[in-house]
Amino acid sequence: MADTAAGAVNSGVKFAKIVYWAAGIWGVLILTPLYFIIDQIALKDPPAVTHPLFYYGFAGVGLAWQAAFMIIATCPVRYRPMMIATWVEKFSYAAAAWVLYLQGRLHVVDVGFASIDLVWLVLFIIAYLKTPSRANEAY
Repeated sequence: MADTAAGAVNSGVKFAKIVYWAAGIWGVLILTPLYFIIDQIALKDPPAVTHPLFYYGFAGVGLAWQAAFMIIATCPVRYRPMMIATWVEKFSYAAAAWVLYLQGRLHVVDVGFASIDLVWLVLFIIAYLKTPSRANEAY
C-alpha cells in the first residue's frame, strides 16, 4: 500500500516537472522571436506597434514567467504554491484575447493562438492537484 502511494506521489511530481519544463521551453520558443519581428507586425497585421515599451515589456515579462515555470519544474513540491500564480498568467492572457475577439478587436487566428494558454492552464491545474503539498510528502 505504501509503495502504491509513493508511486502515485512520484508520478504526480514527474507529471508536474514535465508540464512545467514543456511550458517554459514552449514559451521561450514562442516569445523570444517577438524581439525580432516588431517591424513584421506592421506589415502583416497593421497598424504598426505604437507603444514599443508595452510590446517589449510584454515580451520581457512573458520570458520572466517562462523562467518561473522552469524553476517550478526543478522542484514542484517546493514551488507548489507558485503554481497558483501560473494559473493567473495563463488565464489572464487567454481571457483578454477572448474579450478582445468578442469585441471585434482581435482576429480569430490570434484568439486561437492565445487559447493555447487555456490548454496550459488545464495542465497547470492538473499538475497542482497531482503534486503533494510539503505536509503530505511521502518520500
